[in-house]
Amino acid sequence: MVCANREMAVYCFDTLVAHYNCEQPAPPAFEEEGEHPLFVTWKKATSGGEPRLRGCIGTLEGRRLINGFRDYALTSALKDRRFPPIQAKELPYLECTVSILTNYETALHFLDWECRRGNSPLATLPAFYDPMIGKHGLIIEFTDPDCNIRRSATYLPEIAAQEGWTKIETIDSLMNKAGYYGFINESLRKKLHVTRYESTLYTMHYSDYALYVEMTRGEVPGFIGSSTINGVKPNH
Repeated sequence: MVCANREMAVYCFDTLVAHYNCEQPAPPAFEEEGEHPLFVTWKKATSGGEPRLRGCIGTLEGRRLINGFRDYALTSALKDRRFPPIQAKELPYLECTVSILTNYETALHFLDWECRRGNSPLATLPAFYDPMIGKHGLIIEFTDPDCNIRRSATYLPEIAAQEGWTKIETIDSLMNKAGYYGFINESLRKKLHVTRYESTLYTMHYSDYALYVEMTRGEVPGFIGSSTINGVKPNH
């Protein structure tokens, strides 16, 4: 099985840095191994708090790894409509997470994910009560009852645990993400088509990327319009 790794995160940083420098990124240090669904997530460090999301876009269909990570490193950084494009000056504060999705399965119902316990009492408890929360990502598909159009959305496996949601809160939030803001009840949830999946992921902060580049290439990354960054994680 192909797993997300450090070199993939490095390539995403290389791609973004090269974009700001109007040049081509360094060749990736990982091999092509088939086609895989993948995502790239950018977060920005904040003073005294958890990193904040700055972009997350990927594909649920298989892509060649090199082209896929190159394309979505830029798309998630610059074209996520929820956020303004990431600027070059933000690079020292960024962390990048690369995800490769695996093991797609059709769920039996909207609670048939994570621990496969269905309608057990754990299904309505916050995520930290369920040790299996974080195992599965979700894709939901449904027909909007208000306008009769098809809607769909996905959450990566780590989202429910990070937000501390119950399974039902996760499902309802995912329906909102798909663009549905009407009344949600049990009857509507039961009409969802749910696909669950797993993923491997790797997260790298810019300071670790800069250190990697210095150690492997003998140089310190920099970008046009900015002083050279020495790889020390800024306090911001």
